[in-house]
Amino acid sequence: MMYIRPLSLVVVLLLNLQCDTKSGANHPSNSAFKLLDLEEITIDELHQNYLSGTYTVSDVTQAYLGRIYAIDQDPSGPALNSVITLNPEALSIATTLDNELTTRESDSLPTLFGVPVLLKDNIDTYEGMPNTAGARAMAESRPYRDAFIVQQLRDAGAIILGKTNLSEWANFHSSFSSSGWSGLGGQTKNPYDPTRSPCGSSAGSGVAASANLALFTIGTETNGSITCPANANGLVGLKPTVGLLSRSGIIPISYTQDTPGPMTRTVRDAARVLSAMVGIDSTDQKTIESLEYIHTDYLAHLDPDFLHGTRIGIYNGPRGRHFRVDTLFNERLRLLESAGATLIELDQISAENPGGNSYQVMLYEFKDGLNKYFSSLGENTPVKSLEDLIEQTLSDSVEMRYFDHNLLMTAQNKGPLTDPEYEEALKELNRKTRVDGIDRVMNKHDLDVIISITGGPAWKIDLVNGDNFGLSSSSPAARSGYPNITVPMGTIEGLPVGMSFFGRAWDEAKLLGYAYAFEQMTKARTAPTIE
Repeated sequence: MMYIRPLSLVVVLLLNLQCDTKSGANHPSNSAFKLLDLEEITIDELHQNYLSGTYTVSDVTQAYLGRIYAIDQDPSGPALNSVITLNPEALSIATTLDNELTTRESDSLPTLFGVPVLLKDNIDTYEGMPNTAGARAMAESRPYRDAFIVQQLRDAGAIILGKTNLSEWANFHSSFSSSGWSGLGGQTKNPYDPTRSPCGSSAGSGVAASANLALFTIGTETNGSITCPANANGLVGLKPTVGLLSRSGIIPISYTQDTPGPMTRTVRDAARVLSAMVGIDSTDQKTIESLEYIHTDYLAHLDPDFLHGTRIGIYNGPRGRHFRVDTLFNERLRLLESAGATLIELDQISAENPGGNSYQVMLYEFKDGLNKYFSSLGENTPVKSLEDLIEQTLSDSVEMRYFDHNLLMTAQNKGPLTDPEYEEALKELNRKTRVDGIDRVMNKHDLDVIISITGGPAWKIDLVNGDNFGLSSSSPAARSGYPNITVPMGTIEGLPVGMSFFGRAWDEAKLLGYAYAFEQMTKARTAPTIE
């Protein structure tokens, strides 16, 4: 079975093709999506339409597939290039759900019933879709089972539409790179301005959710790979505590820092999706630590008055680097005070820089994790080891056109996880970021939450010089493995920027409450204008 680009799959999948009046050719159309009024729809609204009989799951699924072609893949359209492949079983699954809908015996639906979702292309699915991490060497890698979180999504009724492009190997491959570029998928573009970066390794997931190519998407983060694309694409992005969600069946970077998470257009949808994804996975030992902290319904913590009486620490690391971002952030701080919050300035979180420790941990764990992942695919894996991956990559002119893939070789030179260098780096990382980091600061100032600027406006895509992040606040939560949620706080020249809420381990319910209250005050999400 050959790797198929999305255009071909969409043409096969869509049954009611409509005529393009300009060319006379038959192509999937965006008109069904517009007719059903699906733009910016929430899960609650979708379910109301299912229950009233206004929508069928098949109609909704076809409408999203048509929009993917028109907005993402059609060369004569915006061509955002965020979807790397589509699920050949999507319409069949939708038909099955329609049968369930007509025979239901209650007025309620499963949490994500009939909700279309796109997954970052480093997450295993069993339908025959490749799981590639964007690498050409992995184009024929087809897992034989779902990742644990994918099964959780299916059990909740979600429809997996397909997979999204990403920064190759989740952006841990080269000495410099362009967010949203992969050798297999090419460059993903920002829907607010296609000349600008979609940011972060979950770039395709960020663009697809923002452009309404699915009702929500799933990304993964090691450091900034959910929060950065959420910032650049005007989304709610939730990076949970490492261990709240399983990583089994996800191509890894770091066992210590990796986590999947939802990318949505509202906090309420993020809470709903998180509720469906949590669960103890015996094949991911980190999830066992979450047993006493899991909430089965994160929606219960959403309250527009949740910020009243809250003590909020302001992490100042990203401030002072972009005066227009600072101006917007300061306006939002005054709004938080008007809601009854007390603000405390924080110049730093970790007294010692944990960056070097984090880097060493990622190098060791990347080698170990990749080799284990390749082995888990069995005899049919197209890549046998990290060493084999390096050999295939260096001999591929497409892979080597822009970037050196130097991190693959640096990781290969590391030893096993029993090396004293690794053990010391991991010990120091945990001490600096947790005990002497977020935990210390929050205890010292009696804080409920820490906030910060998520990032700046998206920069211009540059395949010559690579990314220009400018400012970011993702590292404290990422390196500690603690939760972080970003919410749109406004736009600068039409480009979104967000505010981050992060805190102690397992604080997802509280963070969702704070983020929801902020969202209800600001209503700052602005959908991109896409024609």
